[in-house]
Formats: sequence, C-alpha cells, structure tokens
Amino acid sequence: MSKSNPSRSLASIAGIVAAATLISKVFGLVRTQAIAAVFGVGVVADAFNYAYVIPGFLLVLLGGINGPFHSAIVSVLAKRPKSEAAPLVETVTTFVGGLLLLVTIALIFFAPGIIDLVAPGLNTTPHGLEVRGIAIGQMQIMAPMALLAGLIGIGFGTLNAANLYWLPSVSPLFSSVTVIIGLGVLAWQLGAKVTTPEYAMLGGAVLAWGTLAGAVLQWLIQVPAQWKSGMGTLRLRFDFNQPGVKEVTKIMAPATFSSGMSHINLYVILILASYIPQAASALQYAGLLIQTPLGILSNVILVPMLPIFSRLADPQDWDELKGRIRQGLLLTAITMLPLGAITIALAVPIVRVVYERGAFDRNASQLVSSLLVMYGIGMFVYLGRDVLIRVFYALGDGDTPFRISMVSIFFNIIFAYLFFKILGAPGLVLATVLVNIISMLLLFWMLDRKLHGLPWLEWSLPILALTGSSFLAGLASWGTLWGIQQVWIDDGFKEQLVQLCLAGGVGIGVFALIAMQMKLPEVDVFISRIRQKLGR
Repeated sequence: MSKSNPSRSLASIAGIVAAATLISKVFGLVRTQAIAAVFGVGVVADAFNYAYVIPGFLLVLLGGINGPFHSAIVSVLAKRPKSEAAPLVETVTTFVGGLLLLVTIALIFFAPGIIDLVAPGLNTTPHGLEVRGIAIGQMQIMAPMALLAGLIGIGFGTLNAANLYWLPSVSPLFSSVTVIIGLGVLAWQLGAKVTTPEYAMLGGAVLAWGTLAGAVLQWLIQVPAQWKSGMGTLRLRFDFNQPGVKEVTKIMAPATFSSGMSHINLYVILILASYIPQAASALQYAGLLIQTPLGILSNVILVPMLPIFSRLADPQDWDELKGRIRQGLLLTAITMLPLGAITIALAVPIVRVVYERGAFDRNASQLVSSLLVMYGIGMFVYLGRDVLIRVFYALGDGDTPFRISMVSIFFNIIFAYLFFKILGAPGLVLATVLVNIISMLLLFWMLDRKLHGLPWLEWSLPILALTGSSFLAGLASWGTLWGIQQVWIDDGFKEQLVQLCLAGGVGIGVFALIAMQMKLPEVDVFISRIRQKLGR
C-alpha cells in the first residue's frame, strides 16, 4: 500500500475523519434524543438496551472503526502490495461471513435465554416482565446485525487501507437516520398515545426495525467504494491457506476476544442494572454523552495513527514509534482531561439541555446526570488505553491485550458488586472507570517491557500537569455556573443552553491559557490547528 508522508497524512487524515465522524456523531445524538423524547426511561427504552446488547456489541466490536476487524485488516494490508488485497479481503470476508451467519441464527432462536442471562432481574417484577417481553422481540428482529457487523468492519479496514477515510467515518449516520424516521412516523401516527402500555410492543418493534435498516444501509453504502478501489468484491473465496489470511486471523482472533472480554464488563453492569428500574436506559443516555466526543476524538487520534504504528513496527524504528506513542497519549490528555473535568462540573445542565423534553422529565435528568459524573472521571483512561492497545496490534501482538482483558474482568466483577451495593447505578460506572485505569497501567507496563523501556517520567509529568490544569478548568466552569444561577433564575431550555455555553467556555478558556504556558509540542500543534480553523 502507499506510504505517504506520515506527518502530512496524519494532519489531512485527521481532518477528514474529524469532519465525517462529527456528522455521524451529531446524527447519533439526535437519534438518542428522539428515543429519549418518545420513550424517556420507560419500558421500551429499557428493553431496547437489553435487546441491543448482543447485536450492538457485535456492531461496535466487529463493525466499528478501531475495532479488531478494522485494526487487523489495516495492519496487514498496510504492509502488503495492493495486488494481494482483493484475494485476501474476499477470503477473510467469506470465512467471517460464514461464522457470523451461524451467530445470527443462534440469536433468533435463543433470544429468550440470552435476555434472561443478560438481565436476570427482569423476572422479579411485573415491570421487568414487560421489559423482558419487548426485549426478546427486539433481539430477534436485530439478529442479522451480527452478520452485518463483520462485513462492515472488514469494509472499514479495507477502505482505510486504500486511503479512503470519509465514507467509513460518515456511514454510521445511516443507522441514526432510519431510527429517527421510524420514530418520527410512530409519534406522528400515535401522538400522546405512543407512551401508553398498549403500544409498548409496537414502539419496541419500530425501534428495532429502524436499527436493523440502518445497519443494512451502512454496509451497502461501502460496497461500491470497495469494488471501485480494487479491494475485493462479494465473491466467495476459500483460499484460507494464503499467508495474508493467517496474518489477519493471528491478529483478529485474539483482538476480537480481547475486545469481547472487555465487553463482558458491560454484561456485568447490565446484569446488576436489571434489578434497578430505569437504570439500563439511564446508563445508555449518559454513556452516549461520553461516547460522542470519545468517538470523534478516538477516530481523529487512532485512525490515522494505526497505519503509522504499523509502519514503525520494525525494531530499528522503535525510537520513532515511542515518539508517536507519546504524541497519541498527550493528544488524548489535551482533549479528554479538560473535557472530562468540565463534564463533571456541568453534568446537570448538559443532560437537561440534551434530553429534557417529551417523556424525559426532571427526575430522569437527575438520574442520568449522576451517571454522567462518573463517566467523566474516566474519559482520559478510556481513550488512552485504546492508544496503547493499537500499538500492540500494530506490533502483531493481540495476545497481551487479551490477557489484560481477562484480568480486568476479574476486577470488574468485584468492583461492580461492591460499588453497586454502596452507590447503586453510579457505582456500576465507577467500577468500569477503575477497571480501565488498571488496564491502562498494565498495558503501559507490558509495552515498556516489549519496547525495551519507555520514558515513563518524561511522559508522566506533562500528563500530571494537564490533569491539574483540567481540575482548575472544571472548577472554573462550576463556579461560573453557580454564579450565573444566583442572578439568573429562569430555568427554560434557552436559559440552560446559555448558562451551559458560558460556563463551558470559561472552563475551556482557563485550560487553554494554562496549557499554552507548558510549551508542549502537542499543545502548540493542537492550538495552531484550532487557530487555523477559526481563521478560515
């Protein structure tokens, strides 16, 4: 594959991915706002979060950018001539498609048992039994997403390896558009009756069919581009012995299990959440407010860096590789640390501005904002951990992240149970944050050994300084919001939005002023790019 100038590629690719991903994430946010307005934290929203856990997990795990399928395909194709790409992609697609077709069939037939396994608490109350019935139907409708997830993930990796970034990054918006249209028609037809019990099953089905239709479109939209780039067609190919296929599976299999094991942490949370009414939907709403910026920044930082990591996998290039790892971690710190601190400080107005309308009332806002605070604590370690995992993938090592994921499951079970008993639903999120911290430290330690030493102190000091700056930014945001609320009593949407923008702007300004004094190259690059954008 082509080896363009890394620094120029990083800047141009990051811009493309940022713009496309921003569009997709905006549509994803509108989609969730529509779900919240129509169903609130009621039975349909709760059911969907249990039903979506397997299909959605597979779509994110296998079909997502930066997922194991994407990472494996990019890592291998980046090192091979383009003439080998089509046979390799077609063979991998044939193998993966066959396996995931069996998974799809299993999801349809075993949906009741899967729901009982994921949410045992639903069988203990009448409310839970209603949620369970809706969730089973939704899972059976969305089962084909298992097959689509693999096809989408392979397509994403193939297009990125062909230096096509816009389409993969923007295509997830189709999953949002179909749901928005479906819910819009439902609300138009039923009006206020949409939240009544007799229409709960219908509402759940519309939500599930809209989600499946979006996944179908997400796959179909990338097929012509893949064909046009000469990176394979829908042809069935069974040449499983070619070296490239073995190299892909060597990375893909442990990477899939590794990422899958990390999602077991989600299952643990949902199992416990099933004993708390409204907790599943509240976790989803709060999680999206974190995943939206995380997804944008993850694609901006990780997507362009993965091919660069792969090209620097040779031991003679490890000094440059270490510099790229530092760049990835500090860019993560510059973006995620202040964002996390400001999110914690402004959790309540953020939730109210984004969600509080229709069936989503003030009580729902309080519940979701308490979870958002906990999520905000772990924003940096979540993305920082992924930077380190991608380095292991680029080095052809999927086993180490897998082993660390196994360790994290053990800690998550313990922490989730303990904090659930003490804090309820917020404790489940806090447990996940602590597990991510432990995972990142273990990955750092293992990477230090693999690369024969990393400059821990040199990297830690600026990250600690950025952490302190972020704390001050969060404090400034909270103080600004408190001061405004003392003199501005009105509590409507417009007032909340203005207060949120003013308080958030003060926090960002405080962080920028402090960070610019640190003289970090990464800060200078980040600030200069913002100035260039604003200057246009």
